[in-house]
Amino acid sequence: MSPSHLLSLTVASAEWRRDSACRDTDPDLFFPVGTTGPAIEQIETAKAVCRQCHAQTQCLEYAIETNQDSGIWGGTSEDERRQLRKQAQQRARQTA
Repeated sequence: MSPSHLLSLTVASAEWRRDSACRDTDPDLFFPVGTTGPAIEQIETAKAVCRQCHAQTQCLEYAIETNQDSGIWGGTSEDERRQLRKQAQQRARQTA
């Protein structure tokens, strides 16, 4: 998912959370320790929850806007969000 497809969402508005697929899931699932071994399966399980979620886009945008640097948010890992931020910064520099 590219940042250009993200919906406009103010940080103050978090109504999307009440519709999230993860609201009844153990939060620890979304914060794996590491990125290798058993954490790989945990990350994929968390992302599978995100793929079923109607609020996935809003969650991802929230994570980017609030600089969430750990955990799985909106179906993305920490590294994936860093890459999205980097791409958005590059686009902003190109249009400036």
